Amino acid sequence: MHKVLVIIPTYNEVENIERMLHTVMQLNIPVNVLVVDDNSQDGTAEAVKSTMNEYPNRIFLVQRSGKLGLGTAYIHGFKWALERDYEFICEMDADFSHNPADLPRLLQACLNGADVSIGSRYKKGVNVVNWPMSRVLMSYFASKYVKFITRLPVHDATAGFVCYRRRVLEKINLDGIKFIGYAFQIEMKFKAWKHKFVLEEVPIIFTDRTAGQSKMSMKIFLEAFFGVIKLKVTSWFKKWD
Repeated sequence: MHKVLVIIPTYNEVENIERMLHTVMQLNIPVNVLVVDDNSQDGTAEAVKSTMNEYPNRIFLVQRSGKLGLGTAYIHGFKWALERDYEFICEMDADFSHNPADLPRLLQACLNGADVSIGSRYKKGVNVVNWPMSRVLMSYFASKYVKFITRLPVHDATAGFVCYRRRVLEKINLDGIKFIGYAFQIEMKFKAWKHKFVLEEVPIIFTDRTAGQSKMSMKIFLEAFFGVIKLKVTSWFKKWD
C-alpha cells in the first residue's frame, strides 16, 4: 500500500477544518493528513486535536509560533513527510475550494507516470465557481503571464492543489525555495520542470470558500508578479541537474 500524506496549512480555519478532515478521512483511498497551523487564534488547532482522537495515527498537527507564510508551512510539511517515508505528498487548502473528492484523481495521475500532478482550474477553459470576475481574470492572466515569462508548460501555475512524488521533493533543494506566498506554488512547479520531472494537469472545478476569510493580499500578489521575473533570470545562470 502506498503511503500518502495530505498537507493542509491553516490560519484561522476553525469554520472549515473539522469538516475537511472528516471528508478526507472518508475517501476510498487510505491517506494521512498533516495540518500545519500558524498559531491560529480562533481555535483551529483545538478543533484539529479533537478530530485526531477520532482517527488515531491518521491525522497529525504541527503548531507553529506565528503566521510564517504558506510556502514555509508546506516546506515544513514536505520535510516532515520525507522523514517519515511517505511516497506521495499532496497539498491542498482547508476551505473546500479544492474538492477532496479530486484527491484520488491527483494520486492516480502520479501512479500512471506523472511526477507532479496539478489540480488545474484552466486546463479546459475556466473552471472557477463563485469568484468575482475581477479575481477570475487576475488569476487566469497571472497563469498566462507565468507561462509567457518562464515557458513553464502549465496552464495553472499558481494552483495549490498538487500531488508530488517523493523523488521530486528529495531532488528540489527545499531550503533554497525563496517565496512564501502564492509565488511559492510557481517556484515549486518551475523547479520541478527544470529538473526534468513530468508535470501533468488534472482538470478540477475550483469553488471559492463559503466560510472563513481569504488570505490573498496585494503583498502576496506582488511577490508572485516580480518573483516570476526573478525565477526566469536566475534560471539563465543556474545549472540544473
